[in-house]
Formats: sequence, C-alpha cells, structure tokens
Amino acid sequence: MKDKQNPKKTIFGSRKVFEKLSKNHLNGSRKEELKTKWRESRQGNLYSRGDKSKQGNLNLRIERINNALYLRINTGNKQYIHAKIVRSVKREKDKWIELIYMLSQAHLTGEYFPYSVRLKLKNGKVYAFVSIEEKLPPITIRRESGIIGIDINAYPFHLALAIAGKDGNLDRYKSISLNELLDVGSEKREYLEWHIAHRIVEIAIKENKAISMEDLEKLPKGKRGDGLPKLRNRLQKWVYKRLLNKIEITARRIGIEVKKVNPAYTTLIGKLKYAPQYNIDKDIAGAYVIARRGLGFKEKLPENYKELLNDTEFLVYSIARIEDNITNIKQKIKDEKNQYRKNKLKSNLAKIKKDLTTLQIHLLYIQSGKSKSSPQQPVNLGKEGVSGLPLGKQKRWQVLSTALTFCCLEKSFRDFSPLKRIIVSGDWAAMVSRLAPLPGNGTAVEVQDFTAF
Repeated sequence: MKDKQNPKKTIFGSRKVFEKLSKNHLNGSRKEELKTKWRESRQGNLYSRGDKSKQGNLNLRIERINNALYLRINTGNKQYIHAKIVRSVKREKDKWIELIYMLSQAHLTGEYFPYSVRLKLKNGKVYAFVSIEEKLPPITIRRESGIIGIDINAYPFHLALAIAGKDGNLDRYKSISLNELLDVGSEKREYLEWHIAHRIVEIAIKENKAISMEDLEKLPKGKRGDGLPKLRNRLQKWVYKRLLNKIEITARRIGIEVKKVNPAYTTLIGKLKYAPQYNIDKDIAGAYVIARRGLGFKEKLPENYKELLNDTEFLVYSIARIEDNITNIKQKIKDEKNQYRKNKLKSNLAKIKKDLTTLQIHLLYIQSGKSKSSPQQPVNLGKEGVSGLPLGKQKRWQVLSTALTFCCLEKSFRDFSPLKRIIVSGDWAAMVSRLAPLPGNGTAVEVQDFTAF
C-alpha cells in the first residue's frame, strides 16, 4: 500500500460491526456472534440483473416444480441448485401476488420480462429480494397546472412546501414536521416515511399540482469531532434521498408528474430574494425556488442587488465587518477549553475565511474594472475576473449573501425582512455612509441596530 493512504476508508462489510470487533474487551459468544454477522455482511451477498432474453434472469431464476416455487441458482458449468421459496401473503394487494401471476403468464405465452434478484445471508438463512420494473399509469397531473416545490431541512427538522401557480407566483405554502422520524426504529421510520409521502401526494391531488424536488446525490452528514454532535446524530439517523424517493414513487403511481431540478443555490436565492418579499422563512423560500425551477423559470438578480454588487464602499465595509468577526472568533478559540466547542469554532472560522476570500476577489475585480483605462480593462467580463473569479450568476448570489450577512443580518440569520427595503428602493447608501469602516482596521463606528433601516 502506498504511503499516505488510509486503509480505514475501505471496509468490505459493515463498518459498524468491524469497529466493534476491533475492540479488545470482546470475547466469548459475543465476539463469535459479531464475527458471524460481519462475515455474512462481507460475503453473504449475491446479485443477478434481470434479462428478458434469458427467461427473466439467467443466474437466479424463479421456476415452478411440482406445483411449488423454487429459485434456480447457477453455480457454473451448467450446474444448478434449486432452493425452495417460502413466502406467505398477508395482504390482499401484496406485490408478490402480482409477480407470481406475471410469471405464470410469461410461462404460458413465452413473453418474459426482466426481474433482478439479490440473495442476502442473514442469521444463517438466505433471503431473496426480487425487483421488477413497475408499470406506471400515464401522467394526468402535469406542471402546466402549477407545481409544489419540496425542500427538506435539518434545523428545524421539517419539510417545506411551496405551492406555485403555472405563472410562477406563490399561491400557498405549508410546513410538515419530521421530528417523528428521529426517535424510532428503522422499521417504524420506514412506515412513517411512506405515510408522509402519501400526505404529500394527497396535497398534490387536492391542489391539482405536479411536484418539484431537488436532484441530490448525497447529503453531507458531518464527521466526528466537528463540534456538532446533535446535528450529526440527526442526519445519520435519516436518509434525505430515501424520503424524496418515496414521494416520487408514490406520486408516479398516481399519475402525478415529478420534476427533479438542480439543487445549487436554491436556499441562497430563496432567502435573499423571496424571503424578504413574501415575509416567509428561508426554508419556504427555498422550496419556492425549487418550484419555480420545476416550472422552467430562471432567477435573476434584482436591479438594486446588481448595484449593490458594484458599490465598492459597501463591499469594503462588509469586508471590514467580516475581519472583525474573524478576530472575535480567533479570540474565542484561544479562550475555549472544550475541544469539541473549539472544533466547531474552527470549522466556522474556516468557512468565514473562505467567504472573505471570495468577497475580496470580487472587490478586486470591481476596482480593477473601474480604475483602469479601456485598453487596460479586463476583457470578456462575462467570463473570468481578476485572480480567476468566475462571475457566473450563481457566484454573484454567493458574493451577495456573504456581504449582506455580515452587515445587515448578523443579529438574526433567519429574519430577512431588512433586505426588503434594499430590494424595493435600494436604500442602502445611507447605511454605508453612516457606517463607513476604516479599511484594514475593522469598523470605525459601533452600530446599535443593523436590522433597522
């Protein structure tokens, strides 16, 4: 193994069980039990993808022998093992009934369909999981009649719904708590997630609206020692994408159109643009941006925000406020004795420094564009600025958020009403003139209320 490679990152099987086995105090039956569990997790898995041309599945095929169902397992060289399938039916609408009927019809007609099979060894028994492509009904509720944007948030732990008309305007909004998912076992959590998915679909049917959601790959869940144990514990108990998948499946089974959108900057745009305009919280505003993206709308910066991004005096003031904040955090880190709290402060400091760098590069770009004569001005202003700052639309939202957070919203990161006056009238010049900082030395005047305009 090459130097600097960490073997802890690669574990075949259950990491949780492996870490328990690594502890020296385990012995006897408990240790043997964990060893068996780890071996089953590591080696007791077999998957075969379905193939229509191979009677449904080549290697793991369901067959009927003497009026009983068997799973034919291919062991190689045309050798097979036949394992009897034991499966009871407890519900009238059990999917197993439909699968057996489809297999019987395929055997009679010769029109086979692909089905995938996964074998899993657990407690000495072999379980088979069969999956087929579901036949969905045609879409009857489309986004042409409007859409519901869905955004899921960790603090507070809830689901935000924004109902938008076909014109993109906000009609209504709703919030659904997800706290019931936290303190229950995995099976009950699974049941509650399906219940929540059905609630969302019922709302979509009642409103006659399609559904828009974020197309996420994964959600960061933090790491040990980051100083955020409560948030990390909450995120590790809950799979963001799993709940969205349940909502999507339930909606498609009813014939509701589901549109997945790019999740980038949805919360950022929502809190800066729509939270102050509609007097809604940032989570509902983020869901509203998701809804508008589902309808095909693109978000433009308000004109007064564009002017703000080009005001060097305001940018210099914002940078000075951030530098003051960095100084205060460094002092807190120095005084803090608790290592976990110190880690949280360090993490916050790293983020603020990154935001400061972004703002400084943007200011340098603005100053260079204004100070140089036309032959010296940067060309292709729409591409890259000084020091490689990409001036894309979304990057401008990030710069704007950093500047406004430390000069207008520092007292409350959930109240965005102070931004309404800036969006509507651009009345930020008076504030800049009152609160002019000394560049490099932080703010010259302490302000009593940054949220009052």
